[in-house]
Amino acid sequence: MPLVIPGMMSNKGGDDKTSQWMDKLMGKKIGDSSNETTFAKTELPKEHRIVKQGEGSTLDYKPERLNIHTGDDGTVQKVTHG
Repeated sequence: MPLVIPGMMSNKGGDDKTSQWMDKLMGKKIGDSSNETTFAKTELPKEHRIVKQGEGSTLDYKPERLNIHTGDDGTVQKVTHG
C-alpha cells in the first residue's frame, strides 16, 4: 500500500476542488466504510463515477462530476472533474 501524504499529490496551480479530492482518495480503495486504506462510497459527491483501468467511459462533459480512476486492484490512481 503506498504512503499517502495530504498535499503531496496536489495538482499545484490546478483546480482546488480536484486537488482536495485527490488528497483524500489517492492510494485508497473505494468501499463501504472509511479507514486508513479505504474511502466510503457514501462520502463521495452525488455526481461521481468510478472508472476501472482498461474500462471505457462516455465522453460527455459534466464539470461537477468527480471521475475516480482506479487500477486493476481497485486503488485510486487519478482523480479528475468533467
